[in-house]
Amino acid sequence: MSRIGKKLITVPKDVKVEFKNGSVTVTGPKGSLSQKISDRITIEINDAQVAVKRATDIKTDKSLHGMYRATIVNMIKGVTEGYAKDLEIIGVGFKAQIQGNSLNLQLGFSHPVNFIAPKGIKLETPKPTQIAVRGIDKQLVHEVAAEIRNICPPEPYKGKGIRYAGEQVKKKVGKAQATTK
Repeated sequence: MSRIGKKLITVPKDVKVEFKNGSVTVTGPKGSLSQKISDRITIEINDAQVAVKRATDIKTDKSLHGMYRATIVNMIKGVTEGYAKDLEIIGVGFKAQIQGNSLNLQLGFSHPVNFIAPKGIKLETPKPTQIAVRGIDKQLVHEVAAEIRNICPPEPYKGKGIRYAGEQVKKKVGKAQATTK
């Protein structure tokens, strides 16, 4: 048995979990999320607990078992607490600001970069050099944060660019310092 997959999921009082037509729907105070489930996996909902079960013990079923259980737990956490991913902008003159539903980035290019937030994602700029990505879908929040980071990833010589909060960028020595050794 999968160690993660066999654990029961406890459902908070303000969250409703439904399994119909091969998809799981989780509804809570922050919204609703839905996920298609493989026909090899079954879900049993009893009172305030959810059990994820698999059809056989083949390797693919074992991996799906743990993955779907973790996905349901992430959905429950998303509709109760939500998810956030913070980004930092490093560089002279680099800044971000919110204009309606889009993020306007000044990153040293000849033009400003506009990033439009997808549905279900809220972008905030507490400071001009910080970006907060918030939402209830963990996968979508991290995907949007990665897309924003890829607009101008941190470069290894000066460290300028967009990075995740707390991310350590390993710096390289420049050409002038490398030849004098």
